[in-house]
Amino acid sequence: MDLLVTNMEKHHIIPVWFFVGVMLLIYGVLILGSGLSEWSNPPHTVLAELHAPVWWGALLTIIGATYVIAFRPKAS
Repeated sequence: MDLLVTNMEKHHIIPVWFFVGVMLLIYGVLILGSGLSEWSNPPHTVLAELHAPVWWGALLTIIGATYVIAFRPKAS
């Protein structure tokens, strides 16, 4: 019985926050890219000069990268 238990592989649980970080990182890069692409030709909206997609994309990218680094799966 002990022989079977010692030969079993150890399974590591990947935290859900790692996947949340990956998702935030992907969304942040996409929003940042779209914000940078419309920088030279902003839409005709009231607060277009604030370039909100650039700021939100940068914020999401930073938060996502922080989560990915903090919660990345540990090597065994």
